[in-house]
Amino acid sequence: MEKSIGNFIAQKRKERGLTQKELAGRLNISFQAVSKWEQNMALPGTDILLRLAGELQVNVEDILKGEEQDRVSYSRAGVDISYTDAIKDEMEKYVSVGDERILNKMGAFASLYDFHFEEIRHPVLVLKAEEPGSKQKLALEYGYTESICHDMINHLVNDIMVMNARPLAVLDTIVCGKAEKDTIKSLVKGISEACRENECVLAGGETSIQPNVVEKGVYVLTASIAGVAEKEKIIDGRRIEEGDRILAVASNGLHTNGYSLVRLLMDMYPDLPGRIVEEKNSAGETFIEAVMRPHTAYYPIMKNILDDRRISGIAHITGGGIRGNLKRIIPEECSAEIDLSLLKIQPLFRIIKEIGKIPDEEMLSTFNCGAGLILVVKEKHAQRIGEEVGKRIPCYEIGRIAKASSKEKVVFRNRIRWESI
Repeated sequence: MEKSIGNFIAQKRKERGLTQKELAGRLNISFQAVSKWEQNMALPGTDILLRLAGELQVNVEDILKGEEQDRVSYSRAGVDISYTDAIKDEMEKYVSVGDERILNKMGAFASLYDFHFEEIRHPVLVLKAEEPGSKQKLALEYGYTESICHDMINHLVNDIMVMNARPLAVLDTIVCGKAEKDTIKSLVKGISEACRENECVLAGGETSIQPNVVEKGVYVLTASIAGVAEKEKIIDGRRIEEGDRILAVASNGLHTNGYSLVRLLMDMYPDLPGRIVEEKNSAGETFIEAVMRPHTAYYPIMKNILDDRRISGIAHITGGGIRGNLKRIIPEECSAEIDLSLLKIQPLFRIIKEIGKIPDEEMLSTFNCGAGLILVVKEKHAQRIGEEVGKRIPCYEIGRIAKASSKEKVVFRNRIRWESI
């Protein structure tokens, strides 16, 4: 047995600033195994060599020869092709699964999707890109790796659903400083499952390893989606008119907006993540659990009522709050009058407001304040639609469409009733 192999592993471990126990933890083995390698009492098994090489930032060949080869290589730059190929093998279990419209498999230069729909007379392609913002930093810090994928996909699908588009296929991008197989597997699995829950498919994507550009342990997620809509049934606000009623569809919390502010509060008040949030149906939930709830998926709830003409417009309430998003669908000749006293706001928002001493105006422009979707519907159908949606999720009237009397497309009346929560 070559003594240099053990010496080489020990040398590279120390260069990486790792103890035997830390290296063993990353490899999910006992530290005694590492000790035996370094004492030349045993060799790493073939099942672990790739991961060991990745942690030591060397090639498998370097380990087996007991010395670093005098060459410039992609592996020495921080990207091990053998290791990334192993990661791709894991990804394949979750990509392009269960959809006959996907015409090729993972590994092709691009994804092929059969875009023929006999039931749609004039199909319109609906495209959208999204990322989960700084919520993903909290997700990785607190162990919500798969959950953040649902945030991203639910947000994407909601954004095209408001136009009455059916979600079809998603492409994801994962950017990281170092590829960690278990983390990437968890991310791809989470994205794939979120797609399935929204009745679409993860068709492919890109994993970009960028050592010395992105820090190790940091993962940046983005995704894009393609959907299809019948041209004559697109919902874009053009049918909104004076007299229409405005309904709020409840959010389950912050969704994916306002997290830079939340992270600032958590830095200022270190005990905040563990604080109990008193809410009905969520007894014992901590602050961090409440803020990390995945973004509500509205498509499975709303899909069956989108095709009729009772709905004039839908706004997905994300960054910019109710005013910033609702104004995007209001015609020039109209204004939306919202009675803030009718909003049903969860205690989580009250806690954020109280701790941060945040004015109402800031809360309304940063958070959804309990309304994840806004529906604009014909007056005679308002009660019925509210009841239909309300069977799955709280839905209630908060305002009406009036004739425009100023440049403001969204006008707030009264104040939020924080004390009544």
